[in-house]
Amino acid sequence: MNSRINLKRIIINSLFLGIGAVIHQIAPPILLGMKPDFSLVMLFIILILNDDYKTCLSAGIVAGLLSAATTTFPGGQLANIVDKLVTMNVIFFLLIPLRNIPNNQVKIILTAVIGTIVSGSSFLFAALITVGLPASFKVLFISVVLPATLINTIAAFVLFNALNAATKRTAREI
Repeated sequence: MNSRINLKRIIINSLFLGIGAVIHQIAPPILLGMKPDFSLVMLFIILILNDDYKTCLSAGIVAGLLSAATTTFPGGQLANIVDKLVTMNVIFFLLIPLRNIPNNQVKIILTAVIGTIVSGSSFLFAALITVGLPASFKVLFISVVLPATLINTIAAFVLFNALNAATKRTAREI
């Protein structure tokens, strides 16, 4: 039974990451050619639904690879992988004391706000070190990361509730 549950979890996580990658591809840029990373939103949902570190780590690696493959930031491949790993670890450990809170609405909002800021900051820092930035860190943080935080928070809330409604007919609500 345990392997069946793990397989189901792996399939669900894979579907979420795939959906996030597709939405990320079609999302329009918000400023300076940069756009919010919707695969990050799906990573947040996966982190809320899974309390196993290995599962979350593998989801973070896959999200980083998918984002690296679809990035529009010149030379941003490594920065995408670094930012997803940093974000996954920060959010995973942030969620540990919140796991017993039954309200997933609060968790998804906190995760999206904090996670997007961590992700955006670590992406910009990694890109600054590896390939440079087209503008200052501060300008990009204010003009890209903060609007992306708002967009990701709204998207995370909507997607989490849509996925929750869609899975109510299954044996396990997300």
